[in-house]
Order: sequence, then structure tokens, then C-alpha cells
Amino acid sequence: MRRALMLLLATIAVLWVPAVGTAAVPVDPRITAATEAWATTPLYVDPDYASLADVGPMLAEIRTAPVAVYVAVVPTGAWFQEKGDGELLAGWLANANGKPGVYIVMDGDTSNGVAHQLRAYTAGQTWSSGREQTMSSQLSAFLDRLKLTDHYDAKPARTTPLKPRPVSVSEPERFTTGDAIRSGLAGGLLGLFGGALLGAVVLGVSATVGPRRGGRS
Repeated sequence: MRRALMLLLATIAVLWVPAVGTAAVPVDPRITAATEAWATTPLYVDPDYASLADVGPMLAEIRTAPVAVYVAVVPTGAWFQEKGDGELLAGWLANANGKPGVYIVMDGDTSNGVAHQLRAYTAGQTWSSGREQTMSSQLSAFLDRLKLTDHYDAKPARTTPLKPRPVSVSEPERFTTGDAIRSGLAGGLLGLFGGALLGAVVLGVSATVGPRRGGRS
């Protein structure tokens, strides 16, 4: 875990360096390490994850895919530059590598993938079924949902954060002078009507009870 901490500190340090222009892909040691490894193999495994990744079966899954697949097993989360957006990290990796294909980021719990310059549908994100599930099995489950289709454009993967969803706040109803007058009139009329009705009931009861008492005397 010391290496993961060093990666995190290196990533934070980059954020303090003034950027020249606007770069689509940020400087990140994970991206640098993965793209360098992909020059010779489609699978990069961070040293901290070496004990989790079953490299042989994972490479077999990658080689049986219908398109080029690049996998990076690296630490990720809300405390890194992508702020928990695994698909954004995959997009950075794709654009940094510059080759068409499916790019997948895995951390042992989730698999996040994007299609880059490829007419394909990817699952976006899948979750591990538990600690017993191997990473090759997780990769297989993700690739099973990969679909090649002409319904999608062969465009570059996303390199910018998603825009936050707008929160709709309904304005409170305005209570105008007219509303107050109408409410007052309605209340007054209701009071008059209720008072008249109550008076009629009282008079009716009095008229009924009065003769009975007189008959008894």
C-alpha cells in the first residue's frame, strides 16, 4: 500500500504545478506506467496488485476479445484526479495510448471501461461478485457485455468530467394581495353561512322543545 500512497501523493503534487495550456490528459504516474507497459503487453498490473491479478488467464481473456483490449490494474477512487470516475480514468488512458480499442481499469472491486475510436458498446462499469471471484473472471464478465455495433460512432473516449446534474428547485407559490382578499372573503362568507346555519338549528330546537314543556305544566 506504500506504493499506492506514493502514487496518490505524486498525483496531488501535479495539481499544484501551473498548467501551460489545456491538456486533455493530465500527468499521472498510473497513466505513464500503463502506456509504457502497453507497448509490449496489453495488460499492466500495478506492483501493489501483483498478488491479486491472475495474469495468465487475464491475458487469455484479452486475446480472445474481438477487438484490441488494454487493461490497467491500478488503484483508483475518489481521492485521485478522476474523483471516483473510473470511466474518466479509462478515457485518459485511451487518449494517452492513442490506439483504437477498449480500455479497462480494474481495482479488484470494479471494472470500468470505454470504447476509444471504436464502434462498440461497453458495460461502463461492472462490480466484482466477491473476494472469491478472480480478476480474470471479472474481466471475462465485463468483456461478455462488449458489443460491436454501428449504432455508435467511432469517437475518442471522454477526457472531461461529467457535468453535474441540475437540481430543480421549485419556487414557493406567491401569496398576493388578491389571494389574501379572496381568502378573507371566502373565510368571511363561510363564517356568516356557518353562523346562520347554527342559528337556524338552535331556533329549530327551541321551537320544538318549547311547546313540549308548555304541555306538561
